[in-house]
Amino acid sequence: MAKQGNPYHQGPVSDHFDGVRFFNPDGEAPKGFRDVLRWQFGGGKTAWPKLATGTVIPTKPDTMIGGAGLRVTMVGHATLLIQIAGLNILTDPVWSPRASPFSFAGPKRAGEVGIRFDDLPPIDIVLVTHNHYDHLDLATLRALHARFKPRIVTPLGNDAIIDPAVPDAQITTMDWGDGINIIDGVALYCEPCHHWSARSAFDRSMALWSAFVLTTPVGNIYHIGDTGFHDGINYRAAAEKYGAFRLANLPIGAYEPRWFMKAQHQNPEEAVQGLLACNAAYAVGHHWGMFRLTNEGIHDPLRALETALDTQGVARDRFRALHPGEVFEVPAL
Repeated sequence: MAKQGNPYHQGPVSDHFDGVRFFNPDGEAPKGFRDVLRWQFGGGKTAWPKLATGTVIPTKPDTMIGGAGLRVTMVGHATLLIQIAGLNILTDPVWSPRASPFSFAGPKRAGEVGIRFDDLPPIDIVLVTHNHYDHLDLATLRALHARFKPRIVTPLGNDAIIDPAVPDAQITTMDWGDGINIIDGVALYCEPCHHWSARSAFDRSMALWSAFVLTTPVGNIYHIGDTGFHDGINYRAAAEKYGAFRLANLPIGAYEPRWFMKAQHQNPEEAVQGLLACNAAYAVGHHWGMFRLTNEGIHDPLRALETALDTQGVARDRFRALHPGEVFEVPAL
């Protein structure tokens, strides 16, 4: 039974859990209701185009990638198919038309998915980084379970959301610093990021959020679903702990206005700083161009990323902001 006041998790107090709510150590809490109103009614939102069908040629992935290969395919927003070491891994899978608790309202998909659901290869692992609706979509998790029965890995408390909707699912929950073996030579670790969680107005920060690190014989992967930059603290800690990464999957969108979004969503300039701070050879930019969540235009993150790379002297081919259906064959180290 969950601790009174928290419907999702019961556990000991820690450096990021006060017994009821999780928090970012030495970090910022999300803005309050008055600030939400100030943002929503403050203007400055750039209009997005309506869904344009036929503009994306969906990719049909190979069944698996072995050897030294590492392939990332963009499905859309924060949903990536990662293929490495014979494993097929989906991150924050959302195939629903809206990132919302409602089918009739909320952020609507602005583009087509990059992989049709029926064209997915067998999925081994699903990573759910936190419980916001653009990252945790119960309808998609139900469909994935019905077809593949993958192992779902998620931070503490999110199992209480997933399990009632997918009662037979194999769910592994992890706290920051935990690790599990996936297959021989491949391990998965749960690491901090600077964010928050909520499914409603009444459960703010009651389930944990996280980044994930995948260690493999052909290179390590650092995956972040959402994060504020937080002075690069978590990036530097990841580099110190794991040494280097062949690939970092980093969010680059939903960052305006900065006074409101800075604590929860890094901007492209900060994402490039993160690439360097975590000692990653390459990066994939995601969390942009699919769901209109904040004020910037649909293509602004891509333009801002290119400017940031040029300004910071980083080759553009090291940090690719993928479009739906685009495939990145990550070079070997």
